[in-house]
Amino acid sequence: MTGAVHRVVHGRVRDLGGFAVRRVLPSPDLRTVGPFVFFDHIGPTRFAPGAGLDVRPHPHIGLATVTYLFEGEFVHRDSLGNAQLIRPGDVNWMVAGRGIAHSERTPPEGRSAPGGAPIHGLQTWVGLPVEREEIEPSFEHHPAASLPQIVGNGAVLRVVAGTAYGRRSPVSVYSPTLYVAAELEAGAELRLPDEHAERAVYVAEGEIEVDGERHAPGAMRIFETGVAAVLRATQPARLMLLGGVPLGGPRHLWWNFVSSREERIEQAKVDWRERRFAEVPGDDERIPLPDR
Repeated sequence: MTGAVHRVVHGRVRDLGGFAVRRVLPSPDLRTVGPFVFFDHIGPTRFAPGAGLDVRPHPHIGLATVTYLFEGEFVHRDSLGNAQLIRPGDVNWMVAGRGIAHSERTPPEGRSAPGGAPIHGLQTWVGLPVEREEIEPSFEHHPAASLPQIVGNGAVLRVVAGTAYGRRSPVSVYSPTLYVAAELEAGAELRLPDEHAERAVYVAEGEIEVDGERHAPGAMRIFETGVAAVLRATQPARLMLLGGVPLGGPRHLWWNFVSSREERIEQAKVDWRERRFAEVPGDDERIPLPDR
């Protein structure tokens, strides 16, 4: 490809039982963008009345999970004892470090909503620097009102994590990070920040144009380092800008585990199988270790 966009990565749709997820990272063509090692687009969908999201307790190591919703709500519970409702525009930032378990479920009031509970959002994982992979686990919740917001020229931007456009998110990132939610009116233009080593855009809704090429939802556009890039919305669009400084070396991913060392992942498998991870208070189910 020519111009600012040098690669397009298409998401693969997976049915997780009642709702669809479009997985963009990792892919055979691209493993990471900046520190981001995993990128899932959830929905949009609406559960049947009485049903909802039910992600049973499962473990993580060596990463930070970032949850951001466009629509819907669910309750996060983890093995540190946190129980937190997340709504659209909020940020849940969970640092797994040496190990944590958590669950995500639609609350009872959401399941009883007329027409069923909606869900639409993004679940991403940020790899931790090698020297931080085994830190103590932690959890942060940041309400929508606490995130820097930039409004003007037909755009509404929220700095979800890291820095962009001269603003800094309150989320405690461990390396230079770009993560911005953008809503553009039809005809609005947005210049990508140029201070980040790696940059990408995911179109969640609508359509944008870059270098005369139109880009529809469901794929991630990766931009050339240091090349100026301007996005133009050909119709109302919802985007996520992401990137930052690449991780120092490759990361191994297996199920919900991320590490710079394969032997550490093998140990995490044993620890989950033998119930060495702490339990999640208030949620006594668990997802068993997969066979492969």
